[in-house]
Amino acid sequence: MSDIETVLSTVDSNLDASIERLFDLLRIESISTDPAYAGECEKAGQWLVDTLNDLGFDASLHHTEGHPMVVAHHDGPDGAPHVLFYGHYDVQPVDPLDLWDTHPFQPDIIEVNGAKRLRGRGTSDDKGQLMTFVEACRSWKEATGALPCKVTILFEGEEESGSPSLLPFLAAHGEELKADLALVCDTNMWDASTPAIATALRGMASEEIVVHGPSRDLHSGYYGGAAQNPIHILSSILSALHNDKGRVTLDGFYEGVAPVPDDIRAMWDELGFSETEFLGDVGLKKTAGEVGYSALEHIWSRPTAEVNGVIGGYTGKGFKTVIPAIASAKVSFRLVGEQDPHKVIAAFHKHVETHLPDDCSVEYIPHGRSKATQLDYALPALKQASTALTEEWGKPAALIAMGGSIPIVGNFKRELGMDSLLVGFGLAEDNIHSPNEKYELASYHKGTRSWVRILQALADG
Repeated sequence: MSDIETVLSTVDSNLDASIERLFDLLRIESISTDPAYAGECEKAGQWLVDTLNDLGFDASLHHTEGHPMVVAHHDGPDGAPHVLFYGHYDVQPVDPLDLWDTHPFQPDIIEVNGAKRLRGRGTSDDKGQLMTFVEACRSWKEATGALPCKVTILFEGEEESGSPSLLPFLAAHGEELKADLALVCDTNMWDASTPAIATALRGMASEEIVVHGPSRDLHSGYYGGAAQNPIHILSSILSALHNDKGRVTLDGFYEGVAPVPDDIRAMWDELGFSETEFLGDVGLKKTAGEVGYSALEHIWSRPTAEVNGVIGGYTGKGFKTVIPAIASAKVSFRLVGEQDPHKVIAAFHKHVETHLPDDCSVEYIPHGRSKATQLDYALPALKQASTALTEEWGKPAALIAMGGSIPIVGNFKRELGMDSLLVGFGLAEDNIHSPNEKYELASYHKGTRSWVRILQALADG
Protein backbone atom coordinates (compact mmCIF):
# COMPACT_ATOMS: atom_id res chain seq x y z
CA MET A 1 0.00 0.00 0.00
CA SER A 2 1.05 3.62 -0.52
CA ASP A 3 1.74 5.81 2.48
CA ILE A 4 -1.62 7.54 2.16
CA GLU A 5 -3.53 4.24 2.04
CA THR A 6 -1.59 2.94 5.04
CA VAL A 7 -2.41 6.10 7.01
CA LEU A 8 -6.10 5.95 6.05
CA SER A 9 -6.21 2.31 7.12
CA THR A 10 -4.70 3.34 10.45
CA VAL A 11 -7.45 5.95 10.92
CA ASP A 12 -10.05 3.22 10.38
CA SER A 13 -8.48 0.72 12.77
CA ASN A 14 -8.00 3.40 15.44
CA LEU A 15 -11.54 4.77 15.28
CA ASP A 16 -12.86 3.28 18.54
CA ALA A 17 -9.79 4.35 20.51
CA SER A 18 -9.98 7.76 18.86
CA ILE A 19 -13.56 8.23 20.05
CA GLU A 20 -12.56 7.31 23.60
CA ARG A 21 -9.84 9.97 23.51
CA LEU A 22 -12.34 12.51 22.25
CA PHE A 23 -14.75 11.53 25.03
CA ASP A 24 -12.00 12.12 27.61
CA LEU A 25 -11.67 15.69 26.32
CA LEU A 26 -15.44 16.18 26.12
CA ARG A 27 -15.82 15.24 29.80
CA ILE A 28 -13.79 18.33 30.77
CA GLU A 29 -16.26 21.16 31.48
CA SER A 30 -14.29 23.93 29.76
CA ILE A 31 -16.94 26.68 29.72
CA SER A 32 -14.91 29.81 29.05
CA THR A 33 -17.48 32.51 29.76
CA ASP A 34 -18.06 31.44 33.41
CA PRO A 35 -15.15 32.15 35.80
CA ALA A 36 -16.24 29.20 37.91
CA TYR A 37 -14.90 26.90 35.17
CA ALA A 38 -11.45 28.48 34.84
CA GLY A 39 -9.86 25.38 36.34
CA GLU A 40 -11.63 23.17 33.81
CA CYS A 41 -10.36 25.33 30.94
CA GLU A 42 -6.84 24.95 32.29
CA LYS A 43 -7.40 21.20 32.55
CA ALA A 44 -8.57 20.97 28.93
CA GLY A 45 -5.56 22.94 27.72
CA GLN A 46 -3.18 20.72 29.66
CA TRP A 47 -4.92 17.58 28.34
CA LEU A 48 -4.21 18.77 24.80
CA VAL A 49 -0.60 19.64 25.63
CA ASP A 50 -0.03 16.16 27.07
CA THR A 51 -1.74 14.51 24.08
CA LEU A 52 0.31 16.45 21.53
CA ASN A 53 3.58 15.83 23.39
CA ASP A 54 2.79 12.10 23.35
CA LEU A 55 2.50 12.36 19.55
CA GLY A 56 5.96 13.89 19.23
CA PHE A 57 4.98 17.55 19.11
CA ASP A 58 6.81 20.15 21.16
CA ALA A 59 3.70 21.41 22.96
CA SER A 60 3.30 23.90 25.79
CA LEU A 61 0.63 25.80 27.70
CA HIS A 62 0.85 29.59 27.50
CA HIS A 63 -0.99 31.49 30.23
CA THR A 64 -2.77 34.73 29.33
CA GLU A 65 -4.92 37.28 31.13
CA GLY A 66 -7.76 34.84 30.44
CA HIS A 67 -7.62 31.14 29.62
CA PRO A 68 -4.41 29.53 28.38
CA MET A 69 -3.31 28.97 24.80
CA VAL A 70 -1.97 25.66 23.56
CA VAL A 71 0.92 25.94 21.09
CA ALA A 72 2.62 22.92 19.52
CA HIS A 73 5.21 22.41 16.79
CA HIS A 74 6.22 19.41 14.70
CA ASP A 75 8.89 19.32 12.00
CA GLY A 76 8.20 18.18 8.46
CA PRO A 77 10.34 17.16 5.49
CA ASP A 78 12.75 19.71 4.02
CA GLY A 79 10.92 21.95 1.59
CA ALA A 80 7.47 20.86 2.76
CA PRO A 81 4.88 23.58 3.42
CA HIS A 82 4.31 24.85 6.93
CA VAL A 83 0.69 24.92 8.14
CA LEU A 84 -0.87 26.42 11.25
CA PHE A 85 -3.93 24.55 12.50
CA TYR A 86 -6.35 26.53 14.69
CA GLY A 87 -9.17 25.32 16.91
CA HIS A 88 -10.68 26.08 20.30
CA TYR A 89 -11.13 23.83 23.30
CA ASP A 90 -13.64 26.00 25.18
CA VAL A 91 -17.39 25.41 24.94
CA GLN A 92 -20.66 27.23 25.43
CA PRO A 93 -22.65 27.07 28.69
CA VAL A 94 -25.12 24.18 28.82
CA ASP A 95 -28.23 26.01 30.06
CA PRO A 96 -31.08 25.12 30.07
CA LEU A 97 -29.91 21.85 31.55
CA ASP A 98 -33.40 20.34 31.73
CA LEU A 99 -33.62 20.28 27.91
CA TRP A 100 -30.70 17.86 27.61
CA ASP A 101 -31.59 14.19 27.20
CA THR A 102 -28.37 13.21 28.99
CA HIS A 103 -25.70 15.03 30.99
CA PRO A 104 -23.93 17.41 28.56
CA PHE A 105 -20.48 16.42 29.83
CA GLN A 106 -21.11 12.68 29.78
CA PRO A 107 -20.79 12.04 26.02
CA ASP A 108 -22.33 8.99 24.42
CA ILE A 109 -23.14 7.48 21.04
CA ILE A 110 -26.72 7.24 19.85
CA GLU A 111 -28.26 5.95 16.63
CA VAL A 112 -30.85 7.95 14.68
CA ASN A 113 -32.31 6.63 11.43
CA GLY A 114 -29.44 4.17 11.11
CA ALA A 115 -26.71 6.79 11.57
CA LYS A 116 -24.53 6.97 14.67
CA ARG A 117 -24.04 10.29 16.44
CA LEU A 118 -21.65 11.52 19.09
CA ARG A 119 -23.65 13.51 21.65
CA GLY A 120 -22.46 16.01 24.25
CA ARG A 121 -21.32 19.60 24.65
CA GLY A 122 -18.39 20.32 22.38
CA THR A 123 -18.84 17.32 20.07
CA SER A 124 -19.26 19.62 17.06
CA ASP A 125 -18.11 23.01 18.40
CA ASP A 126 -15.19 22.57 18.52
CA LYS A 127 -13.58 19.65 20.33
CA GLY A 128 -14.79 17.03 17.87
CA GLN A 129 -13.61 19.16 14.97
CA LEU A 130 -10.14 19.89 16.34
CA MET A 131 -9.66 16.25 17.27
CA THR A 132 -10.16 15.20 13.65
CA PHE A 133 -6.88 16.98 12.90
CA VAL A 134 -5.08 15.68 15.99
CA GLU A 135 -6.14 12.13 15.13
CA ALA A 136 -5.05 12.59 11.51
CA CYS A 137 -1.60 13.55 12.81
CA ARG A 138 -1.64 10.53 15.13
CA SER A 139 -2.35 8.19 12.24
CA TRP A 140 0.40 9.74 10.11
CA LYS A 141 2.90 9.27 12.96
CA GLU A 142 1.78 5.72 13.76
CA ALA A 143 1.82 4.60 10.12
CA THR A 144 4.93 6.41 8.83
CA GLY A 145 6.72 7.89 11.82
CA ALA A 146 6.46 11.42 10.38
CA LEU A 147 4.13 14.16 9.17
CA PRO A 148 4.07 15.19 5.49
CA CYS A 149 4.08 18.90 6.37
CA LYS A 150 5.62 21.05 9.05
CA VAL A 151 2.76 21.64 11.50
CA THR A 152 2.12 24.28 14.15
CA ILE A 153 -1.03 24.03 16.26
CA LEU A 154 -2.82 26.84 18.12
CA PHE A 155 -5.73 25.95 20.38
CA GLU A 156 -7.37 28.76 22.33
CA GLY A 157 -9.73 28.64 25.27
CA GLU A 158 -11.74 31.85 24.83
CA GLU A 159 -13.39 31.61 21.40
CA GLU A 160 -16.85 31.27 22.94
CA SER A 161 -16.29 34.37 25.08
CA GLY A 162 -14.97 36.80 22.47
CA SER A 163 -11.26 35.78 22.35
CA PRO A 164 -10.06 38.77 24.44
CA SER A 165 -6.53 37.33 24.81
CA LEU A 166 -6.07 36.28 21.19
CA LEU A 167 -4.90 39.51 19.54
CA PRO A 168 -2.34 40.27 22.27
CA PHE A 169 -1.11 36.69 22.00
CA LEU A 170 -0.75 36.92 18.21
CA ALA A 171 1.15 40.19 18.60
CA ALA A 172 3.52 38.67 21.14
CA HIS A 173 4.02 35.29 19.43
CA GLY A 174 3.56 36.15 15.76
CA GLU A 175 6.95 34.90 14.61
CA GLU A 176 6.44 31.59 16.38
CA LEU A 177 2.99 31.08 14.85
CA LYS A 178 3.52 32.37 11.32
CA ALA A 179 3.23 29.70 8.62
CA ASP A 180 2.55 29.38 4.90
CA LEU A 181 -1.15 28.68 5.42
CA ALA A 182 -3.67 28.52 8.25
CA LEU A 183 -6.16 25.67 8.56
CA VAL A 184 -9.38 26.34 10.47
CA CYS A 185 -11.82 23.56 11.37
CA ASP A 186 -14.78 25.40 12.92
CA THR A 187 -17.20 25.36 9.99
CA ASN A 188 -19.75 23.10 8.31
CA MET A 189 -20.18 20.85 5.34
CA TRP A 190 -22.76 21.78 2.73
CA ASP A 191 -24.81 18.72 3.68
CA ALA A 192 -24.18 15.34 5.29
CA SER A 193 -22.53 13.93 2.17
CA THR A 194 -21.01 17.03 0.53
CA PRO A 195 -17.76 18.49 1.88
CA ALA A 196 -17.21 22.22 1.73
CA ILE A 197 -14.54 24.88 1.91
CA ALA A 198 -15.65 28.32 3.07
CA THR A 199 -13.95 30.88 0.84
CA ALA A 200 -15.55 34.07 2.14
CA LEU A 201 -16.61 35.49 5.49
CA ARG A 202 -18.58 38.69 5.83
CA GLY A 203 -17.21 41.48 7.97
CA MET A 204 -19.11 43.58 10.47
CA ALA A 205 -19.62 47.18 11.46
CA SER A 206 -22.09 47.87 14.24
CA GLU A 207 -23.23 50.97 16.09
CA GLU A 208 -25.80 51.99 18.65
CA ILE A 209 -27.39 55.40 18.19
CA VAL A 210 -29.32 57.38 20.79
CA VAL A 211 -31.51 60.26 19.60
CA HIS A 212 -32.05 62.94 22.25
CA GLY A 213 -35.08 65.23 21.94
CA PRO A 214 -36.91 67.07 24.75
CA SER A 215 -35.27 67.41 28.14
CA ARG A 216 -37.76 64.98 29.71
CA ASP A 217 -40.60 62.68 28.77
CA LEU A 218 -43.64 64.74 27.78
CA HIS A 219 -47.42 64.36 28.06
CA SER A 220 -48.54 63.74 24.46
CA GLY A 221 -51.76 65.66 25.05
CA TYR A 222 -49.89 68.83 26.03
CA TYR A 223 -46.96 68.57 23.62
CA GLY A 224 -48.10 66.22 20.84
CA GLY A 225 -47.59 67.79 17.40
CA ALA A 226 -45.53 70.67 18.79
CA ALA A 227 -42.55 68.83 20.27
CA GLN A 228 -40.05 66.65 18.45
CA ASN A 229 -40.61 62.94 19.05
CA PRO A 230 -37.31 60.98 19.07
CA ILE A 231 -39.15 57.82 18.02
CA HIS A 232 -40.43 59.57 14.89
CA ILE A 233 -36.92 60.83 14.14
CA LEU A 234 -35.36 57.43 14.71
CA SER A 235 -37.98 55.75 12.55
CA SER A 236 -37.20 58.15 9.72
CA ILE A 237 -33.47 57.47 10.03
CA LEU A 238 -33.95 53.72 9.97
CA SER A 239 -36.54 53.55 7.22
CA ALA A 240 -34.33 55.67 4.95
CA LEU A 241 -31.48 53.14 5.14
CA HIS A 242 -32.98 51.28 2.16
CA ASN A 243 -34.66 52.37 -1.04
CA ASP A 244 -37.68 50.68 -2.60
CA LYS A 245 -35.39 48.18 -4.37
CA GLY A 246 -33.81 47.03 -1.12
CA ARG A 247 -30.46 48.72 -1.71
CA VAL A 248 -28.67 50.46 1.14
CA THR A 249 -28.71 54.23 0.61
CA LEU A 250 -25.54 55.25 2.46
CA ASP A 251 -23.09 57.24 0.33
CA GLY A 252 -20.35 54.97 -1.03
CA PHE A 253 -21.76 51.90 0.70
CA TYR A 254 -21.13 49.55 -2.23
CA GLU A 255 -17.52 50.61 -2.82
CA GLY A 256 -15.41 47.46 -2.79
CA VAL A 257 -18.30 45.07 -3.46
CA ALA A 258 -17.24 42.84 -6.36
CA PRO A 259 -19.53 40.56 -8.37
CA VAL A 260 -19.35 36.83 -7.75
CA PRO A 261 -17.36 35.08 -10.51
CA ASP A 262 -19.61 33.32 -13.01
CA ASP A 263 -18.15 29.87 -12.31
CA ILE A 264 -18.67 30.25 -8.57
CA ARG A 265 -22.22 31.50 -9.07
CA ALA A 266 -22.86 28.47 -11.30
CA MET A 267 -21.49 26.19 -8.58
CA TRP A 268 -23.84 27.77 -6.04
CA ASP A 269 -26.77 27.29 -8.42
CA GLU A 270 -25.98 23.57 -8.55
CA LEU A 271 -26.06 23.13 -4.76
CA GLY A 272 -29.81 22.64 -4.75
CA PHE A 273 -30.46 25.34 -2.16
CA SER A 274 -34.19 25.73 -1.53
CA GLU A 275 -35.31 29.26 -0.66
CA THR A 276 -38.76 27.89 0.16
CA GLU A 277 -37.37 25.50 2.77
CA PHE A 278 -34.82 28.00 4.08
CA LEU A 279 -37.43 30.69 4.72
CA GLY A 280 -40.20 28.23 5.53
CA ASP A 281 -38.20 26.94 8.51
CA VAL A 282 -38.68 30.36 10.14
CA GLY A 283 -42.27 30.94 9.00
CA LEU A 284 -41.51 33.17 6.00
CA LYS A 285 -42.19 32.89 2.28
CA LYS A 286 -40.64 35.74 0.28
CA THR A 287 -37.01 36.79 -0.05
CA ALA A 288 -36.34 40.31 1.21
CA GLY A 289 -33.28 42.47 0.50
CA GLU A 290 -31.97 43.75 -2.81
CA VAL A 291 -34.11 43.01 -5.82
CA GLY A 292 -32.48 40.66 -8.31
CA TYR A 293 -30.49 38.50 -5.89
CA SER A 294 -31.27 35.06 -4.51
CA ALA A 295 -31.45 34.31 -0.81
CA LEU A 296 -28.13 32.45 -1.04
CA GLU A 297 -26.47 35.45 -2.66
CA HIS A 298 -27.94 37.72 0.02
CA ILE A 299 -26.37 35.75 2.87
CA TRP A 300 -23.07 34.89 1.16
CA SER A 301 -22.06 37.70 -1.16
CA ARG A 302 -24.11 40.86 -0.55
CA PRO A 303 -23.68 43.47 2.20
CA THR A 304 -26.57 44.31 4.51
CA ALA A 305 -27.88 46.97 6.85
CA GLU A 306 -29.96 45.50 9.66
CA VAL A 307 -31.73 46.98 12.67
CA ASN A 308 -31.13 44.62 15.59
CA GLY A 309 -32.99 46.44 18.33
CA VAL A 310 -35.11 49.55 18.97
CA ILE A 311 -35.92 51.11 22.33
CA GLY A 312 -38.03 54.17 23.08
CA GLY A 313 -40.95 55.46 25.08
CA TYR A 314 -43.15 53.40 27.37
CA THR A 315 -42.84 49.65 26.76
CA GLY A 316 -44.45 48.27 29.92
CA LYS A 317 -47.88 46.74 30.32
CA GLY A 318 -50.90 48.87 29.62
CA PHE A 319 -50.62 52.28 27.96
CA LYS A 320 -48.88 55.54 28.73
CA THR A 321 -49.37 58.56 26.46
CA VAL A 322 -45.83 59.86 26.47
CA ILE A 323 -43.44 61.53 24.05
CA PRO A 324 -40.07 60.11 25.10
CA ALA A 325 -36.96 62.17 25.71
CA ILE A 326 -34.77 59.63 23.92
CA ALA A 327 -35.00 56.71 21.51
CA SER A 328 -32.22 54.33 20.53
CA ALA A 329 -31.43 51.64 18.00
CA LYS A 330 -28.74 49.02 17.45
CA VAL A 331 -27.70 48.79 13.81
CA SER A 332 -25.28 46.37 12.15
CA PHE A 333 -23.79 46.18 8.68
CA ARG A 334 -22.55 42.89 7.26
CA LEU A 335 -19.73 43.65 4.84
CA VAL A 336 -18.24 41.85 1.85
CA GLY A 337 -15.25 42.21 -0.47
CA GLU A 338 -13.14 45.28 0.22
CA GLN A 339 -15.74 47.37 2.05
CA ASP A 340 -14.13 49.53 4.73
CA PRO A 341 -16.03 49.28 8.03
CA HIS A 342 -14.80 52.69 9.17
CA LYS A 343 -16.03 54.37 5.98
CA VAL A 344 -19.37 52.61 6.33
CA ILE A 345 -19.82 53.90 9.86
CA ALA A 346 -18.80 57.42 8.80
CA ALA A 347 -21.42 57.29 6.03
CA PHE A 348 -23.98 56.06 8.56
CA HIS A 349 -23.24 58.99 10.85
CA LYS A 350 -23.70 61.37 7.93
CA HIS A 351 -26.99 59.69 7.10
CA VAL A 352 -28.20 60.04 10.70
CA GLU A 353 -27.30 63.70 10.89
CA THR A 354 -29.10 64.62 7.65
CA HIS A 355 -32.32 63.38 9.28
CA LEU A 356 -31.75 65.08 12.63
CA PRO A 357 -33.70 68.28 13.50
CA ASP A 358 -31.61 71.25 14.67
CA ASP A 359 -32.88 71.15 18.25
CA CYS A 360 -32.17 67.42 18.72
CA SER A 361 -28.87 65.61 19.17
CA VAL A 362 -27.47 62.13 18.68
CA GLU A 363 -25.06 59.98 20.66
CA TYR A 364 -23.07 57.15 19.09
CA ILE A 365 -21.98 54.03 20.95
CA PRO A 366 -19.50 52.05 18.80
CA HIS A 367 -19.30 48.27 18.73
CA GLY A 368 -17.48 45.88 16.36
CA ARG A 369 -15.43 46.79 13.29
CA SER A 370 -14.02 44.04 11.06
CA LYS A 371 -13.38 43.66 7.35
CA ALA A 372 -14.65 40.79 5.25
CA THR A 373 -12.33 37.97 4.29
CA GLN A 374 -12.17 36.58 0.76
CA LEU A 375 -9.93 33.70 -0.26
CA ASP A 376 -8.35 34.01 -3.68
CA TYR A 377 -10.05 31.41 -5.87
CA ALA A 378 -6.72 30.92 -7.67
CA LEU A 379 -4.88 29.95 -4.45
CA PRO A 380 -3.16 26.60 -5.17
CA ALA A 381 -3.94 25.28 -1.68
CA LEU A 382 -7.65 25.75 -2.36
CA LYS A 383 -7.52 23.42 -5.35
CA GLN A 384 -5.34 20.93 -3.51
CA ALA A 385 -7.68 20.74 -0.51
CA SER A 386 -10.73 20.62 -2.75
CA THR A 387 -9.33 17.66 -4.66
CA ALA A 388 -8.46 15.85 -1.42
CA LEU A 389 -11.97 16.32 -0.05
CA THR A 390 -13.53 15.14 -3.29
CA GLU A 391 -11.40 11.98 -3.19
CA GLU A 392 -12.56 11.21 0.35
CA TRP A 393 -16.27 12.02 0.03
CA GLY A 394 -16.83 11.00 -3.59
CA LYS A 395 -18.52 14.31 -4.37
CA PRO A 396 -17.01 17.62 -5.51
CA ALA A 397 -16.22 19.90 -2.58
CA ALA A 398 -18.55 22.89 -2.53
CA LEU A 399 -16.83 26.28 -2.41
CA ILE A 400 -19.23 28.16 -0.19
CA ALA A 401 -19.32 31.46 1.66
CA MET A 402 -20.51 32.25 5.17
CA GLY A 403 -22.92 34.94 6.23
CA GLY A 404 -21.32 35.30 9.63
CA SER A 405 -17.82 36.10 10.76
CA ILE A 406 -14.85 34.18 12.22
CA PRO A 407 -12.59 36.99 13.47
CA ILE A 408 -9.50 34.79 13.78
CA VAL A 409 -9.37 34.41 9.99
CA GLY A 410 -9.06 38.17 9.52
CA ASN A 411 -6.53 38.33 12.34
CA PHE A 412 -4.36 35.68 10.68
CA LYS A 413 -4.44 37.68 7.44
CA ARG A 414 -3.78 41.10 8.99
CA GLU A 415 -1.40 40.14 11.80
CA LEU A 416 0.49 37.21 10.27
CA GLY A 417 -0.06 37.64 6.53
CA MET A 418 -1.59 34.17 6.15
CA ASP A 419 -4.52 32.98 4.10
CA SER A 420 -6.83 30.48 5.79
CA LEU A 421 -8.50 27.33 4.50
CA LEU A 422 -11.78 26.86 6.35
CA VAL A 423 -12.61 23.17 6.21
CA GLY A 424 -15.12 21.86 8.72
CA PHE A 425 -17.27 18.77 9.06
CA GLY A 426 -20.16 20.05 11.16
CA LEU A 427 -23.76 20.21 10.02
CA ALA A 428 -26.32 22.97 10.46
CA GLU A 429 -28.44 20.62 12.57
CA ASP A 430 -25.68 19.80 15.09
CA ASN A 431 -27.34 21.96 17.79
CA ILE A 432 -24.18 23.88 18.58
CA HIS A 433 -24.73 26.32 21.48
CA SER A 434 -27.98 24.43 22.21
CA PRO A 435 -29.07 21.41 24.25
CA ASN A 436 -28.27 17.96 22.84
CA GLU A 437 -25.33 19.09 20.73
CA LYS A 438 -24.19 16.27 18.46
CA TYR A 439 -21.63 15.37 15.80
CA GLU A 440 -22.25 12.71 13.19
CA LEU A 441 -19.87 9.77 13.58
CA ALA A 442 -19.36 9.88 9.81
CA SER A 443 -18.31 13.54 10.10
CA TYR A 444 -15.74 12.64 12.74
CA HIS A 445 -14.42 9.56 10.97
CA LYS A 446 -14.32 10.92 7.43
CA GLY A 447 -13.21 14.32 8.75
CA THR A 448 -10.10 12.65 10.18
CA ARG A 449 -9.50 10.85 6.89
CA SER A 450 -10.00 14.15 5.05
CA TRP A 451 -7.22 15.85 7.02
CA VAL A 452 -4.92 12.92 6.22
CA ARG A 453 -5.57 13.53 2.54
CA ILE A 454 -5.31 17.33 2.78
CA LEU A 455 -1.93 17.20 4.49
CA GLN A 456 -0.66 14.91 1.76
CA ALA A 457 -2.14 17.10 -0.99
CA LEU A 458 -0.53 20.23 0.45
CA ALA A 459 2.80 18.43 0.76
CA ASP A 460 2.63 17.25 -2.87
CA GLY A 461 1.91 20.81 -4.03
